Amino acid sequence: MCSDATDSSPRIGNTLPMTPPEPFPTDWTRGLVLVAHPDDPEYGMSAAVARWTAEGRHIVYVLASSGEAGIEGMPPSIAGPVREEEQRRSSAIVGVEEVEFLGFPDSRIVNDSELRDAIADSLRRHRPDIVISLYSGPEWAPGAPNQSDHMEFGAAVGATYDDLVAAVGVDAAEGRPRMWFESAPQPTHYVDVEGFVEPAVAALAEHKEYLSVLDPGTPVPEQARRQVESVCAPREDVAGDRPVVSFRRMRP
Repeated sequence: MCSDATDSSPRIGNTLPMTPPEPFPTDWTRGLVLVAHPDDPEYGMSAAVARWTAEGRHIVYVLASSGEAGIEGMPPSIAGPVREEEQRRSSAIVGVEEVEFLGFPDSRIVNDSELRDAIADSLRRHRPDIVISLYSGPEWAPGAPNQSDHMEFGAAVGATYDDLVAAVGVDAAEGRPRMWFESAPQPTHYVDVEGFVEPAVAALAEHKEYLSVLDPGTPVPEQARRQVESVCAPREDVAGDRPVVSFRRMRP
């Protein structure tokens, strides 16, 4: 998630909105997860992905960068392939076999026409029913700022989605998904992930090289469990005190 291995920003779990969120829609088959870096899916949504693939849904991950700037002390030329391989192993644990890297520069992602064209191409090729991306707002919570890469990439996802829909309307068969969600605070929807927390912990723990430098004093499995259990905190008000992953519906 973090391009800067020294980042110590808190990882925010589920934030309660004013109105309890609704169950995540089930009338879809193909999902495209669009994120900026390796480990972004594991920090916020992989327990939900594990449930979806177990239900027979097809999920593809497309990442803007290879996270090559994210391991302090390791040259980008080495760190990029290391992080790509960690992401592939991690994705396989939750049932995702298709993982693509767009090759945009880690820590320097900008919402420009080149990025939007690459996102549009991914949408046309994979023809998802829904798009899922990471939170693109300025703060996860007061005092917990988001990263520029996440904000720029999320803005590019939204602009691309809107352009495709404006051109010809919503039609997954033509690469125009029906819905776009972010893994975000102030959720509108949730996924009950009872039984899928452990695969999500194992998936995040596959980012061994990255996490071991990010927090050398904490064993990688402990880091992974702490983060995933925070994100998947139980919600009695919507899921009978079972763990959930929260999303915000961005479009339509």
